[in-house]
Amino acid sequence: MGRSGLWVSRTALGTMTWGNDTSEEEAGQQLTAFLDAGGTFVDTADIYTGGQSERILGRLLRGAVRREDVVVGTKSGHTPGGYRPVDTSRRHLLASLDASLRRLQTDYVDLWQLHAFDPATPPEEALAAMEAAVAAGKARYVGAGSVEAWQFATLATWQRARPGRVPMVSAGSEYSLLNREADRALRPAAAASDAHLIAWAPLGRGVLSAKYRSGVPQDSRAAFSHMAGYVEPYLDEPGRRVVESVCTAAEGLGVPPLAVALSWARDQEGVAAAVVGPRTLSQLEEVLDVETVQLPPKIREALDDATSVPVH
Repeated sequence: MGRSGLWVSRTALGTMTWGNDTSEEEAGQQLTAFLDAGGTFVDTADIYTGGQSERILGRLLRGAVRREDVVVGTKSGHTPGGYRPVDTSRRHLLASLDASLRRLQTDYVDLWQLHAFDPATPPEEALAAMEAAVAAGKARYVGAGSVEAWQFATLATWQRARPGRVPMVSAGSEYSLLNREADRALRPAAAASDAHLIAWAPLGRGVLSAKYRSGVPQDSRAAFSHMAGYVEPYLDEPGRRVVESVCTAAEGLGVPPLAVALSWARDQEGVAAAVVGPRTLSQLEEVLDVETVQLPPKIREALDDATSVPVH
């Protein structure tokens, strides 16, 4: 992960649905299957399902699995329902981390990330809070969550100027064949700062699995009112054309479409891990079954050409 000694599995288990669409029992099954398959990196955040995601993971870390087998990444900064939508002040960040540690029932997190950029807080204040957490042993490494390139560059520039600096090893971004905005600037900006990209939604919010090719399945995210708005932006004509390209490649290789989409994102230069967010154990098993799939260079190039974005 970045220019550090931290190693993570190239596929990460996302927990955004734990405590809502995924029960605690099924979350435990997912985590066990993930670790048994060689996975290590588990991604959560203080706001996921109102803190339930962290609570469930914390109980599992105390019972179903060993804490030392899991690279735990969490995030702080969003303040839903607060007087400001984002707060990366020292006061809020350190209090949020302490609350996360209580929910996770652990003394430390392996990767602590600023979930968002806060224009109302000086960057050096947010970075000082993260450095204090590392110095106190509450966080092993630090990074940024979903940020734009200029925001990451601002943080990285201030961080490099600080004495005794703690390097930012990661930058998070949605990244898939349906959303390559990170290629414009964030991925190069992260590389310039010796950081790696954590790619979330590498399956295009599920659309690249081709499950919506003939309509909306009743058990899919798009069929649920609270998740439909998350999926629908990619159920348009440009999205359909990308899905067809993925299906063509999958048919030629004799693998499922999700194998093509996941391999493309996961194996891009500068990507440390691709975060999948399965709601069910069967969905996770589909991902684990294609872990070894690698795209031939010609197919990767064809997909790049079909989905490229202008870089200014």
